[in-house]
Amino acid sequence: MKRKFYTEAAYLFGLILLAFGAAMMERADLGMSMVVAPAYLVYLKVSAILPWFSFGMAEYCFQALLLLVLAVVLQRFQRRFLFSFVTAFVYGNILDAAMKCIGLLPGDGWGLRLVFFVMGMLLSAVGVSLLFHTYIAPEVYELFVKEISAKYGRNIHAVKTVYDCCSCMAAVLMSFAFFGFLQFQGVKAGTILCALVNGSLIGLFSRFFERHFDFCDGFHFRDFVSR
Repeated sequence: MKRKFYTEAAYLFGLILLAFGAAMMERADLGMSMVVAPAYLVYLKVSAILPWFSFGMAEYCFQALLLLVLAVVLQRFQRRFLFSFVTAFVYGNILDAAMKCIGLLPGDGWGLRLVFFVMGMLLSAVGVSLLFHTYIAPEVYELFVKEISAKYGRNIHAVKTVYDCCSCMAAVLMSFAFFGFLQFQGVKAGTILCALVNGSLIGLFSRFFERHFDFCDGFHFRDFVSR
C-alpha cells in the first residue's frame, strides 16, 4: 500500500535538498552540477567585483534570463512562469543559507571532498525528482525541461539529459571567457559525470517515489498556480 506524499511537501523538500546538494558540491570543489555551473561562474566573476553578490543571487538572476528564453521559445508567457521565478528566488535564499551551513563542516581531504560530491549529486537528483511531482512551479531549470518535453512530446528524462549536456557545454565556454584557459573554474570532472548520469538518477528516484508514494495535494491551489 502506497503512502501519501503531499505535493506541497515535495516542493519544500525538493528545494531544500537541491540547495544543500549544490552547497555540498561547491564545498567538494570537484566540479559543480552542470545545471548550476553557469550561475556559479556568474557568481565567481561578479563577486570578485561586488563581494556582496552571492551564489543565491546569481541563481535567480540567471534563471530570470532563462525564463525569458523559454517564453520566446514557447511564444507565450503564463502566470506559472512568474511562480517559477518566485521559486528561484526562494531557492536562492535557501542556497545562501546552505552554503553557510556546509561551510561550517570540518575537513578538506580528498576523502571528504569525494563524500561531499557524491552526497551533493544524489541530493540534487532527489530534489529534482520531487519537484517533478508537484504542481507548484519548480525552478526555471526544471520548468524549462517540463515545458520543452511537453511541447515536443519527448520523454522528460531524456530531455533533462540533453539539457544537462547543453548546460555543461555553456559552462565550459563561460569558464574560458571569464577566466581564460589557464584558470579553469566551476566545470571539472565531476561536472562531466553529472551531465552523463543525472538524468538517469532522477529517473531512478522518480520511479522509487512513484512505486512507494501516492502524490496528492494538501491544498486547493493547483488551478491557481498551474495556469
